[in-house]
Amino acid sequence: METTKLSSKGQIILPKSIRAAHNWDAGVEFAIEDTHNGILLRPLKPFPSTRLKDVYGCAAYRGTAKTVQDMEVAIQRAVKDRHARGRY
Repeated sequence: METTKLSSKGQIILPKSIRAAHNWDAGVEFAIEDTHNGILLRPLKPFPSTRLKDVYGCAAYRGTAKTVQDMEVAIQRAVKDRHARGRY
């Protein structure tokens, strides 16, 4: 376990090993949440930006078009199947 101190300006330095493990460079922004166990830091952009042209067509559907009613029936069937297997 590593330790750090709060500076007179209210700043905390995250140890290098932690920054390296998460690939956090200078300028990473965090959301700060106060929890009952302490504070929680979450990077605001945990994933790199994705451009539409990079992913266009990766989930293409080549079958016949489905109606909203077809989709609702399929969802209800999947929920019942999950419930029958004990998964909620």
